[in-house]
Amino acid sequence: MAEVITHSLFSEFDIDLFKSGKHYRLYEKFGSHPLTLNKVKGTYFAVWAPGAKQVSVIGDFNFWKDGELQLNVRWDGSGIWEGFIPEVEKGNLYKYKIHSNHNKIITEKADPYARRCEHPPNTASVVWEDDYKWKDKSWLQKRKKNNSLQAPYSVYEVHLSSWKKKTEENRSLSYGELATDLVSYVKEMGFTHVEFMPIMEYPYDPSWGYQITGYFAPTSRFGYPDEFKFLVDKLHENDIGVILDWVPSHFPEDSHGLGYFDGTHLYEHPDPKRGYHPDWKSLIFNYSRNEVRAFLISNALYWLEQFHIDGLRVDAVASILYLDYSREEGEWEPNEYGENKNLEAISFLEELNKEVYASFPDVQTIAEESTAYSGVSKPVFLGGLGFGMKWMMGWMHDTLQYFAKEPIYRKHHQNNITFSLTYTFTENFMLPLSHDEVVYGKHSILGRMPGDQWQRFANLRLLYAYMFTHPGTKLLFQGCEFGQSEEWNFQKSLDWHLLEYDSHKGMQELIKALNEFYRSEPALYEKQFVPEGFEWIDYSDAENSVISFIRKGNEPKDNLIIVCNLTPIPRENYKIGLPEGGKLEEIFNSNEKKFYGTGDYKNAAKIITNKAWHSRKYSIEIDIPPLAMLAFKYSD
Repeated sequence: MAEVITHSLFSEFDIDLFKSGKHYRLYEKFGSHPLTLNKVKGTYFAVWAPGAKQVSVIGDFNFWKDGELQLNVRWDGSGIWEGFIPEVEKGNLYKYKIHSNHNKIITEKADPYARRCEHPPNTASVVWEDDYKWKDKSWLQKRKKNNSLQAPYSVYEVHLSSWKKKTEENRSLSYGELATDLVSYVKEMGFTHVEFMPIMEYPYDPSWGYQITGYFAPTSRFGYPDEFKFLVDKLHENDIGVILDWVPSHFPEDSHGLGYFDGTHLYEHPDPKRGYHPDWKSLIFNYSRNEVRAFLISNALYWLEQFHIDGLRVDAVASILYLDYSREEGEWEPNEYGENKNLEAISFLEELNKEVYASFPDVQTIAEESTAYSGVSKPVFLGGLGFGMKWMMGWMHDTLQYFAKEPIYRKHHQNNITFSLTYTFTENFMLPLSHDEVVYGKHSILGRMPGDQWQRFANLRLLYAYMFTHPGTKLLFQGCEFGQSEEWNFQKSLDWHLLEYDSHKGMQELIKALNEFYRSEPALYEKQFVPEGFEWIDYSDAENSVISFIRKGNEPKDNLIIVCNLTPIPRENYKIGLPEGGKLEEIFNSNEKKFYGTGDYKNAAKIITNKAWHSRKYSIEIDIPPLAMLAFKYSD
């Protein structure tokens, strides 16, 4: 076997940036890179292991023999080991065998920067490169408009393993098959974006991808990295944006992963009060270490640059922000000001968002943040964390709690359905009905709805219609769009056979219609994050459990009147106040027969009267179907 040849891709400037935590393209230097050196083909390897006294590359090219192919350590204090190995090529398997200076520990690690990994349960890295030719120039040219905060943004959340399976072969669809089946389905349903639960390589299926060992590698479960690029390309070809779940909050202790990498606490914080997550039994990144910050920010930019990703949904932000997250008294220590905020982690998130938007101003970062932390979606220069959007967990909790109640009791809980509007414009909120709401005994969303079959589906239609007319962007987990009956099971396909039933088919038709309604009515998106886009008509009619409000666009002619009847009792000749006279036309009714509704209580175009009501000069009487949302628009 050939010996390691001294070679480096790092300049002195690269090293200075790396040490200071300001190198945001580390994937261009670290990892394995096939190249030709002095007319000899081989692969350059580079790994960060400052606690090591010896680092060898082992693989299928040298029978996994320790010590034979030892990398050279740089003498600049960077802790980087590197070298060129002839004859190693694309497709070869490898790991790093690391002899630590610490307690004679020896570790055998996958490459943190590997661009491809073996199919689990195998754990080796794979030397990889591709020359995929992108065809999404048209999408990228209009992405700024499609990703704008003033654009319709309706997200379909997908777990690739369980969305649909080849039942006869007992397997999930490949990236290539998803490029046909998933893309056509999302386009038919009218969603503007898909969000993939983590697709970075992970060893343990029940983690759903949230315990990552291969941060730079799309999981090999569904194919090669270039095949994942093909899936993204096909989504873009059909004007569908792609969001990835991104997990900078924690990582697993698997022996081949990042934990105790060189026999020291390299990537994780050395203090277990800050470096170990008790809920997830995983390790927490050391956000105070410059090289770790650079690793994470480089990883975020890698997916945006190399895979043309349009947004990152950042997982478990609350666990990053707070030192006492999920910890009892005595299990955490306050910061230098005696507070519970993780100051280093906060500065990391600020730096992350500044760099993402500086490099890719037409993408979005979205925070899954479950507390009342202020300014999550405010720019960093205004004192915020710099995210584009934040999940509206309060809306999700209150709304699901409200809809789970029997309608007869809802009049006592009117505040649950209206409270979100008291704070909805404090952040750029996304309304999520995500995978977290359909597991662990919570039931499916349909399974929470009370009443007989018709009422359960009517309740669900109303919930979705209210969601799509409430200010903010939208996210719906797979299966919710057709009323999946059972809880989500990551090991099984969605219950697609349910679409043989009118009730579930009607629900699917409703989501198609709501997506079209959302995209076609500027009042629902142009001002979705500012108070000028919303006005209550009446939120106080608890006795009848009816709410009514106005959604406003940039042009007054686009304004919509929204009325929701939250009980199964129809409200005939129901009077609402309006700001001006004219003619009102019903343009959406969630009780349509094609949605599995009754089709009753439709409103013909009506002339508005100049009789005052709801402290407004004008009013109109309408018929509201049971458990339904109506939308009206002024017409000529």
